[in-house]
Amino acid sequence: MTSEFNELLSIAHGDKAQVWLIGTRDQVTHLITEFYVKRIASDRLHFTPIIPAPFASGKYMSVLVR
Repeated sequence: MTSEFNELLSIAHGDKAQVWLIGTRDQVTHLITEFYVKRIASDRLHFTPIIPAPFASGKYMSVLVR
């Protein structure tokens, strides 16, 4: 990662761990389902809504907050 991108990440020590899913809309949807089926995430509500990735043209992202 570039230092500019690291500066945009506002992570405090008390925050929860995050898993970022970035890819096509189909890939992100598939990974969300796979995480749920494999019980990595206990509920799909732990994922943020799928949004266009601001740093990758044509890609989408969702974040799993644990």
